[in-house]
Amino acid sequence: MDGILFLLSGPSGVGKTTVCRRLLEADRALTRVVTCTTRPPRLGETDGIDYHFLDRRQYESRIAEEAFLENAMVYGNWYGTLKSEVVARIDRGQDVLLSIDVKGAAQLRERALTEPIISRSLVTVFLTPPSLDELERRLRQRRSDSALAIDQRLAAAEQELKRSRDFDFLVISDTMEEDSRRVQVILEAEKLRRRRPTSGAIPDGDAAEGNSCREQIILEAEKLRREAARLPEALARVCSDCV
Repeated sequence: MDGILFLLSGPSGVGKTTVCRRLLEADRALTRVVTCTTRPPRLGETDGIDYHFLDRRQYESRIAEEAFLENAMVYGNWYGTLKSEVVARIDRGQDVLLSIDVKGAAQLRERALTEPIISRSLVTVFLTPPSLDELERRLRQRRSDSALAIDQRLAAAEQELKRSRDFDFLVISDTMEEDSRRVQVILEAEKLRRRRPTSGAIPDGDAAEGNSCREQIILEAEKLRREAARLPEALARVCSDCV
């Protein structure tokens, strides 16, 4: 059985990195894809752990080699996901976590149209801020961007919100704890769907109780999927002119 390619996307500053870290702490079987970038490391970031930090020549060499599953220019720097970081793991049955921007997510969905292993394994989640004011507060709080960069990220966020309807699930950000819990529910539900027994046997005892818990997880994930279907209503609370 193929693993799950679990893709988390959303505007810069919404909290994707924190959610990913908590997912990895909660699920030791989940593996994170380390993406490539040409931007310089931020304070505390480590090459090979946070990103593969490449210079332009190294990055463009990999583009020429068609080494990327997806890649895009974001805020003046290249970001990309190496095929070698993803496909072999999925093929071995490993669940893979990928946090990328909206442009990269669109490219990956395009790949899914022609590559069966990506199509079978891909699950996409969009993490959206409760408001643009809150997103601005979070960007300023992390103190890693200039005022100009923050303005650019906010302008980009308005456009990215329009693309969020393309994702399987929508999570409207609340606290970091609640965001992480909701995204974890989606991941667990997708695992359970793929491993759900197909026989008609009726379980009893502990098995029946376990199945009840599984169904609750799946039902909660379905609520988040329906949020994506009601996206215009949800985004009206975020940005009135983005839908």
